[in-house]
Amino acid sequence: MRKNKQKHQSGQTMVEYIIIVVIIAIAAIAIFGVFGDTIRAKLSGAVHEMDSGDHATAAEQALQKGSADWLKDMTKDGSK
Repeated sequence: MRKNKQKHQSGQTMVEYIIIVVIIAIAAIAIFGVFGDTIRAKLSGAVHEMDSGDHATAAEQALQKGSADWLKDMTKDGSK
């Protein structure tokens, strides 16, 4: 009798973990759906900035500013 109860609790725990993983996956998909275009634009602008040939000046500016300030100064498409 006791052995059956332990198996039942073990199966219940596994189901709970699966439910948590599914909820996290749904939340991640929803967040990416809402912010996907913004993320894509920011990354595109950042890559463009890195390809512009101003590597040294961009690196120096990044060291002088905090990351929050750097993100605030970016335009909607991710360029400076």
